[in-house]
Amino acid sequence: MKYFFIIIFFLIATYGFAQNEYNRLIEFAGIVVTADSLRPIPFVHIFVKDSRRGTVSDINGLFSIVGEKGQTIVFSAVGYKTVFFKIPDTLKHTFYNLIQPMITDTIYLDKTVVYPWPSKEKFKEAFINTVPPDDDLERARKNLAFMEWKDKEFNYVARDGQSAYNQMIKEISYKNYYAGQLPPNNLLNPFAWAAFVKAWQEGQFKRNSQPNKSQEYYYNEPLH
Repeated sequence: MKYFFIIIFFLIATYGFAQNEYNRLIEFAGIVVTADSLRPIPFVHIFVKDSRRGTVSDINGLFSIVGEKGQTIVFSAVGYKTVFFKIPDTLKHTFYNLIQPMITDTIYLDKTVVYPWPSKEKFKEAFINTVPPDDDLERARKNLAFMEWKDKEFNYVARDGQSAYNQMIKEISYKNYYAGQLPPNNLLNPFAWAAFVKAWQEGQFKRNSQPNKSQEYYYNEPLH
């Protein structure tokens, strides 16, 4: 019987302690917004100072956290000034709604320079073997050389195998078309006479005083 009363007393004391602990806890549910435009701030870190309680606001800035009277709730987010909210001791209820505004803050980050070389030795090697880029004058020379080559290539285009084959097929077809009969006489063809007069005016029948020399062409790599 003695042990029965001890157990009952222990349960009552435990229940009373738990009840007092529950009465000290206060739940805050609300939203975190910007101070200037009242827009919701998502992913704000919210925690009770000097405790393990904490949460994060959702995409709409909503949150819910539990704290005790006298404790401080901290609101922290990148790009905003940190806000501290101390739970008053005079609160009588266990649930309150809270609208917490936050002021925009400017964050100055240290300068970071990213290099493509993994070590100083690789940097020295790359620096020694680096070919300096062309200046404006050198680029102009290359462009002029490329344009000169393009002009020569436009004026003189050697016949490739496909064009030579097509010309040979045309000649064979022409011979087969007039096989066994007299070929047409272009003496009375006005188109042939027009082509002859035009060639005569352009001087295509003049003799070249200089002997024919083989022409050499050089290809300069075009600029990209």
